[in-house]
Amino acid sequence: MNKVIPFLFLILLEFNVNLSAQNIEHEDSLINVTFSIVGDIMCHSTQYNYAMLQDSTFNFKPVYREIKEYFDNSDVVIGNLETVVAGNEIKYSGYPVFNTPEDFLVGLKYAGFDILTTGNNHAYDHKGKGVINTIDYINTNGMMNSGTYKSQSERDSVHLFNESNLKFVVLSYTYDVNLYRIPNNKSYLVNRINHEQIRKDITKAKLQNADLVIVYFHFGKEYSRSENRYQKETVAKAVEYGADIILGAHPHSLQPVEYFETNNAKIDTGFVAYSLGNFVSNQRWRYSDGGVILNFSITKSIKTNQIKLESVRYLPIWVFKGVTSWGWEYIVFPSEIANSGEYPDFFTNEDKKLSYESYQDSRKIIQSRTDKIVLDTIEKSNYRKWKSEQLKFRSFITQIPFLTTNKELVKVDSLQYLFLEE
Repeated sequence: MNKVIPFLFLILLEFNVNLSAQNIEHEDSLINVTFSIVGDIMCHSTQYNYAMLQDSTFNFKPVYREIKEYFDNSDVVIGNLETVVAGNEIKYSGYPVFNTPEDFLVGLKYAGFDILTTGNNHAYDHKGKGVINTIDYINTNGMMNSGTYKSQSERDSVHLFNESNLKFVVLSYTYDVNLYRIPNNKSYLVNRINHEQIRKDITKAKLQNADLVIVYFHFGKEYSRSENRYQKETVAKAVEYGADIILGAHPHSLQPVEYFETNNAKIDTGFVAYSLGNFVSNQRWRYSDGGVILNFSITKSIKTNQIKLESVRYLPIWVFKGVTSWGWEYIVFPSEIANSGEYPDFFTNEDKKLSYESYQDSRKIIQSRTDKIVLDTIEKSNYRKWKSEQLKFRSFITQIPFLTTNKELVKVDSLQYLFLEE
């Protein structure tokens, strides 16, 4: 006896997929993970003064209201936290000795950040207490960190992240710290650039079967728009040791992106972004009032474990500082608005000029040495997210055992129904 059971499994607006038994048996399911990475995340005193509420708490969430949608379309969001969250027992302060309200981290979590690198020259602004408290506050706000540690054992255990079965590590190192000397018996507090240590950490990551090794350096000359010899030498060593993706911050301005052939890695092509510039700060001058969000996708074959760098994209951003209907605000804007000319009503003519200038500068610098990295928009990211969800569901369906036999897919209007015969 034949029995027909309808099963609604997918609305397909783009694909007309034939899930025959033969196709399912031979289809290689792919994992796709999208990363978004930003440069220096800073909090100068003007920023927290603008964010202060009447009850003396702070609300930084509105800072990211124009960019949050882009991060929502990524699986992993990473940025360099170049400040200290030491606690309210110490007076809040900006440059040169940072202590930022915990609410700043609440805002970053709201924006979509998952991992914050903390190995930078301001990490030790409030000595060991500042390092440890910052880590604790990051963790209690639902994020992870890399680059500073509470103990030697934590520093020596390379943390393996897992996103949709893609295993990756994020290693963070700084050229040095400001103001104070870290005692030798507490050198674990802040990761400093040391070639032998970097080699050991990457080796540990490989032994844990990491699919992807991301190294984030805090190095270079401040406000320079090109890398120096020290950056080149440090990057070359990291590539030699097996790094796949290398990122940089500290110059507070953008520097070029270059591709390289990987060594002892699961992917054959990697890239370095020598400096991603500022993500948010009170540095208002040209080349430092904006930066980019670097966005890239990694695919992994479930059957072969092959890893591939699918594409690298960048979204230029510009930091607005001024008056809106809500008062004095900082807002991170995708500077694509400068290209479209669709500015908010509260933008002054000077804002329009500066945001357009930043947009053009970012495009020129980021693509100065490669045409492989492509300009991105929020609209494009929305489409990629939608497409990714469709493919993930398709991959899920192909792995259900009882759907691998006696099935026929027929299209009814814009819906797809699966009929199972008994």
